[in-house]
Amino acid sequence: MEKIFRILIVLLLLCACRLDAETSNVQHSAGAPTDPYAQQREQMVRNQIEARGVRDRLVLDAMRKVHRHLFVPGHLTQAAYLDFPLPIGEGQTISQPYIVAFMTESLQLKGGEKALEIGTGSGYQAAVLAEIAKEVYTIEIIPSLGNRAKALLKAMGCENIHVRIGDGYRGWREHAPYDAIIVTAAPPSIPKPLVDQLKPGGRMVIPVGESFQELILITKGRDGAVGKKSLLPVRFVPMTGEVQEKK
Repeated sequence: MEKIFRILIVLLLLCACRLDAETSNVQHSAGAPTDPYAQQREQMVRNQIEARGVRDRLVLDAMRKVHRHLFVPGHLTQAAYLDFPLPIGEGQTISQPYIVAFMTESLQLKGGEKALEIGTGSGYQAAVLAEIAKEVYTIEIIPSLGNRAKALLKAMGCENIHVRIGDGYRGWREHAPYDAIIVTAAPPSIPKPLVDQLKPGGRMVIPVGESFQELILITKGRDGAVGKKSLLPVRFVPMTGEVQEKK
């Protein structure tokens, strides 16, 4: 399995290098750019995200603005804007751009919201959320990833992102309730503490399942009634920590 994954990465890098060369030719004719990856991001948004049905302008603008190549390991920089998840260390991945955009759009953010993310990972999803929401609180259970993301986001000037190292199963009660919650690791069932921290009128997107996973949209009515809707099949890394003790 590991050998197959390495072969896939090599193929992705070859494709990325070809795309980078084409982009460089276009940019060279137009003059020296300040952002060498701007064209790749634009192609990512048009060909991978808009073409598959994401229409929210706030989400599309955020995907154009956040530099995904900063959130992947250096040897994978050239593959950053391809529509694939990529390894970021510690057995974790950065989700493919389309899934990031789709999950963000599902939250129906309008600006001014308070959002909670469970599973900071590289910090990319938090950075996308922070382009729309007023405040983003994000929790990462793996210290090395959480601290790396925290340092990167701080260096990028993302002052409205608050990173905490810890188990996200019970959320971040001190700042609840939240207008939106996004979970980027799959528990076997929906954690009740997260539903409880969702504000009436709020929305949560979460991958649920073990061998088979579905992306679920949780809505909470103004009266507190909770609704669930299956959005699409997905494949995320499993949620770890307390949730595993409850299986």
